[in-house]
Amino acid sequence: MLGKLRAFRRRHPAWIDTLAVSPLVLYSLLSASYIAEGLAVTGGPAIGAMGVFWLSALLVVPLFWRRRFPLQVMAVVSGVSFFQWLGGVAPIPANMSVLVAMFAVVASCRLAWAVAAGVIAEVGIAMSLRDLGDFHVESFLAGSVFVLAVWIGGIYVNMRRRFVASLVERAERAERERDQQALIATAAERARIARELHDVVAHNVSVIIVQADGAGFAIDTDPDQAKRAVEAISATGRQALAEMRRLVGVLRDEGAESEEYAPQPGLQQLDDLVRQVRASGLPVDARVDGTPDHLAEGLQLVIYRIVQEALTNTLKHGGPGVTASVQVVYGTHDVLLRITDDGRGAASATGEGGHGLIGMRERVSMYGGDVHAAPKSGGGFLVVARIPAGIAR
Repeated sequence: MLGKLRAFRRRHPAWIDTLAVSPLVLYSLLSASYIAEGLAVTGGPAIGAMGVFWLSALLVVPLFWRRRFPLQVMAVVSGVSFFQWLGGVAPIPANMSVLVAMFAVVASCRLAWAVAAGVIAEVGIAMSLRDLGDFHVESFLAGSVFVLAVWIGGIYVNMRRRFVASLVERAERAERERDQQALIATAAERARIARELHDVVAHNVSVIIVQADGAGFAIDTDPDQAKRAVEAISATGRQALAEMRRLVGVLRDEGAESEEYAPQPGLQQLDDLVRQVRASGLPVDARVDGTPDHLAEGLQLVIYRIVQEALTNTLKHGGPGVTASVQVVYGTHDVLLRITDDGRGAASATGEGGHGLIGMRERVSMYGGDVHAAPKSGGGFLVVARIPAGIAR
């Protein structure tokens, strides 16, 4: 029930303001004749029932706009009360509008305006007591306590409103930061997928091209070798298609029908990778030192992609008669990769703008490692990558 009332108040603040001051407005306007009789008894100026009615109207009607224009409403009712005092008219119930306007100022304006409104209300009490000929310290203190209570209530509302506004602002800021983090994460994921696609396509297409060239040369002289080359092309194409489906599947909508594709390659697939490259006509000497100790899947993928990219560059740029060697060393504190070949090393550094080497460096840097990829002085190409194993595990 209270929640519904708060929601109604937020949606219809004007109605709430009207209901709040309606008792004072109705009493001040409907009892004008009775109030006029009371003024006549005090011996003040006889302004009559109509005079009381219009004076009350000038004091209470502006209260309907106190939320939108608190300072202006305070100035109007204070000014009317001041001219009422100058005319010698005794206080009437409608003069309570000064306290209502003061509350509106204190609840919604800066502290300086709140203090000024409180001072005006205090001065009004002193002037009204003097006008009634009943100015005593006790009476002034009693009226001041009432004004102070209203003023403190306004301060509480002001502080609560500012606190709620700060909470809303922080919530909006947190939502904006969350959206920005989501965009950053999306961009990072797209960059990762782009690297994966580059490695998959570059490697498998290079293997297919090499096998297709070999099949073309051997189709007349050695049909069996040509048949094996075509079979290797078929297997490589299927593997490439499965990996690309898995990567593209990441970009699908969550509501789309899910399909199971091949998992991310890791250390267990390194032997298959070496065999595939050997079947493409590139002699590869692979050696593994040490034992991997529960390496994270992300690091395993990085190791696989670095070896794949280095061998792909050898296939594409090494030239005829090239050989390669792969060495993986699992140390206590890091993992060392060393891939070398004896081909035309300079072409690997400049071919296709070096996108594969850039992706290689990005992968290693994510795990706090470093990579060196450059032509060797005596010919060939060298890739050395070192990744801290403690971070990767």
